[in-house]
Amino acid sequence: MESRKKAARYERITQQLKGLLTKTADPVARMATVAAVLGHKFDYYFWCGFYRLMEDKLIVGPYQGPVACQVLEGRGVCLEAVKQKSTIVVPNVHEFPGHIACDSRSNSEIVVPVFDNNGGILAVLDVDSKEFGAFDETDARHLEKISGLIYQHLEISNDQKD
Repeated sequence: MESRKKAARYERITQQLKGLLTKTADPVARMATVAAVLGHKFDYYFWCGFYRLMEDKLIVGPYQGPVACQVLEGRGVCLEAVKQKSTIVVPNVHEFPGHIACDSRSNSEIVVPVFDNNGGILAVLDVDSKEFGAFDETDARHLEKISGLIYQHLEISNDQKD
């Protein structure tokens, strides 16, 4: 997808999510909503979801796509993003040292840390594609904004307060 068109789609999705995420402040519910929206809006997304950081491992959270690895520990793109505290774009996962192949059909990946309000990492947003080189700086920039909505204070509607 051409970068300008992709950016415009992400901007529309971000606005949609800002409205949807006012229903609850619960981060798991927000993750489920984000995964559902993203998973259905991009044809090149093969798997889209979250892994929650629990001690020194990542436990699968809400996602869209085929069955995922339930626990990630020791290595892999997701844990590397946690270690670096930054987004990682991998054009070819087969060339990434220590890549964990939850599904052999995945060929490229982007992982975005999800920070709490104090700057700690509580989860990662992980997106895989069957296409090589599917993700770029446009994806990174917009997925960072979207992942920031998980713990961001949004005005919760009065009829849905937790």
